[in-house]
Amino acid sequence: QVQLVESGGGLVQPGGSLRLSCAASGTIFKLYNMGWYRQAPGKERELVADTTSTTTTIYADSVKGRFTISRDNAKNAVYLLMTSLNAEDTAVYYCNAWITDSLRGPTYSYWGQGAQVTVSS
Repeated sequence: QVQLVESGGGLVQPGGSLRLSCAASGTIFKLYNMGWYRQAPGKERELVADTTSTTTTIYADSVKGRFTISRDNAKNAVYLLMTSLNAEDTAVYYCNAWITDSLRGPTYSYWGQGAQVTVSS
């Protein structure tokens, strides 16, 4: 069984920074893409940033230049450094990872429990 555990959310003032962390545990044979999504009240979940196993990254236009995604393959972890935060960044942030648990097994998408990020003065 695979689990993704997130940490690092909280309340921050506009212009501030936060760092989210997510670690995968359990039976992991291969870890493919890892990414961060967010869902604001009344809105659909959207992609924030994603990184492949070779660390190619993509970002939503709304966070380019402000957010940085990184991963540590040795720790099966992904991070999201968020800077210059504004009220529009307020949302629940979810970690996502595509994982295979055996040599010939299927690849499944797993989700973290979500971390609330609130940007407010």
